[in-house]
Amino acid sequence: MAVVTVPAENLRLTEPAEIRDFLAANGLLYDRWPLEDRVDPAAPAETILAAYAPEIDELKRRGGFVTADVVDVYPDTPNLDAMLAKFSKEHTHTEDEIRFILQGRGVFHINLLNRPVFAIEVWAGDLISVPLGTRHWFDLCSDRRIRAIRLFQDMSGWTPHYLADGVHAAYEPLCLGPAWIPGAGRAAT
Repeated sequence: MAVVTVPAENLRLTEPAEIRDFLAANGLLYDRWPLEDRVDPAAPAETILAAYAPEIDELKRRGGFVTADVVDVYPDTPNLDAMLAKFSKEHTHTEDEIRFILQGRGVFHINLLNRPVFAIEVWAGDLISVPLGTRHWFDLCSDRRIRAIRLFQDMSGWTPHYLADGVHAAYEPLCLGPAWIPGAGRAAT
């Protein structure tokens, strides 16, 4: 279950309704998709995409997406550090960035400029959409594992547009680690 952290306000949100409302107020989509009894999250990509076809088709219809795939990252993924370096610097995209997390976890930092930077730690079952043009960056948590469905509006995928004035270096990933227990409510960071 996602966790939203606003370091400048010493705020952490863990309740799904609070997270959904906070992110919606900041222009981001957040939802939870079922995992249990749908499909083994370790199944082949084709099986995953077929199992979530109704949800994927609805997102395609609403958002103009033309393709979906499954990205699978492990600690021993070849060239992992170089791949992660592409995401961990503040950037924007010319299309929405949608991810449905199947396994693992990571952190999206969002910099809306007129509000404090906030982080969204996503876990299995979380769906997030970062709108086009939104300043953001992404880090894996210390286990360096994530598997997710991605949707694209352009068949060639998205291209990051890095920002010279990016603030990413001033923020830690904020992953809570395996000891965190979902449902703890609102707590100070």
